[in-house]
Amino acid sequence: MTNSEEILKVAVKAADDKRAEDIVALDMRHVSLLADYFVIMHAGSERQVEAIVDEIQNKVEALGNVQGHVEGKKGSKWVLIDFKDVVVHVFVEEERHFYNLEKLWADAPQVDLKDWITE
Repeated sequence: MTNSEEILKVAVKAADDKRAEDIVALDMRHVSLLADYFVIMHAGSERQVEAIVDEIQNKVEALGNVQGHVEGKKGSKWVLIDFKDVVVHVFVEEERHFYNLEKLWADAPQVDLKDWITE
């Protein structure tokens, strides 16, 4: 059985491989029943959002026993991938600032991602 930490790590690394910007993971376990982790990031264009979403979905689903449900269609400014315990939000930058999920979920501690992200 794949756990939420494994999904989180694979999703973050996949996003980083596709040059997602300002990747933040929030530990939701004591804040919300929705998921264990929220991952938030942005991209420079809608095309890059699409590439990041595809990469995350492919890499996480390759773990086996994990199916991602995608909300948002090609060309969207915000796409959500729901892996049940891990929910990934990929925005274009302006949209990310508008919704400001980090502020909305400010009670949730941030996960240290420095070992998974290249500078």
